[in-house]
Amino acid sequence: MAKVTLKNVVKRYGAVTVVNDLSIEIQDKEFAVLVGSSGCGKSTALRMIAGLESITSGEIYFGDTRVNDMAPKDRDIAMVFQNYALYPHMNVRENMGFGLKIRKLSDAEIDARVQEAADILGLTDLLERKPKELSGGQRQRVAVGRAIVRKPKVFLFDEPLSNLDAKLRVAMRAEISKLHRRLGATMIYVTHDQVEAMTMADRIFIMNKGVVQQSGAPMDVYANPVNRFVAGFIGSPAMNFFDARLLNEGGQLFIDGGSFRVAPPEAFRAKLIAHAGREVVFGVRPEDISLHQAGADDLGSTVSARAEVVELLGSEIFAHLSCGSHALVARMAVPKQAIGVGETIQIDFNMANMHVFDKNTAEAIV
Repeated sequence: MAKVTLKNVVKRYGAVTVVNDLSIEIQDKEFAVLVGSSGCGKSTALRMIAGLESITSGEIYFGDTRVNDMAPKDRDIAMVFQNYALYPHMNVRENMGFGLKIRKLSDAEIDARVQEAADILGLTDLLERKPKELSGGQRQRVAVGRAIVRKPKVFLFDEPLSNLDAKLRVAMRAEISKLHRRLGATMIYVTHDQVEAMTMADRIFIMNKGVVQQSGAPMDVYANPVNRFVAGFIGSPAMNFFDARLLNEGGQLFIDGGSFRVAPPEAFRAKLIAHAGREVVFGVRPEDISLHQAGADDLGSTVSARAEVVELLGSEIFAHLSCGSHALVARMAVPKQAIGVGETIQIDFNMANMHVFDKNTAEAIV
């Protein structure tokens, strides 16, 4: 396997810069995920690693080997595409072994590798079927199996689950994660789905407009976003944001959103005090909003809100609320007493998990 390093990589199409000064290092045997919205440059970055796109400037290394001018077939990578790209006239066995046949491996070696991959992916009983006789999930496993048999240094996945239904996506996420642990391979995975990124990655790289905004372990990025974009992109439902002002009244700090006022914890005082009097963006995740319990102490985090829509999801609800001019979503356990549409309720923000961003730069303050 191999470490993959990109140094100051740029990709331009004419005057349009798609990837801008991308410098990342993916460790040997790491499962790395490039995640971002459509058009952020993540698939272009993957294709440059594969050699399917030339780079405008910068350098790409596999281990200590510079691969800028190396043909895709010589980079020892295997790529799994969104559309499976199976040969319709070949059965599963032939599809999985075709790349090895082109490389002129012996029939015995091809059969052994195909059988090994089929055993790993649960395809043994499907080896004689044609692609049209397979479900979407089975076709995707065949595409993955075709990559496995090559035993490459690096596996590249380009949104491989986006054509599957929700239930199959969950199952295939687990299959690919188990595959990574079993093979101990370097895997680079591209997706626009932040749930895939959070659940599968050892490390995620969040991209926007061709630039990596933040990288790190999924839960580190979730808990400590460096800016408003990352905070809003990671997490489902997305973080609630409120335009507010940070006030210092007699030494007590408040976040004033106009229709509400809350007090940040003392632990954040040192970081916030320099921004007193300024406009900020206050952020709170839906899961950090709860119903205020009658008789509980008001710790400066209780807010009145009106229920606009309540979505019952079995074990939890998504409550779409309004607080003055602010709209917010709360993700809560199903309450003992149902929340009626139009009802005014008292909610608490978990201020220990709050986020505050500079209004002008969008960078995180806390």
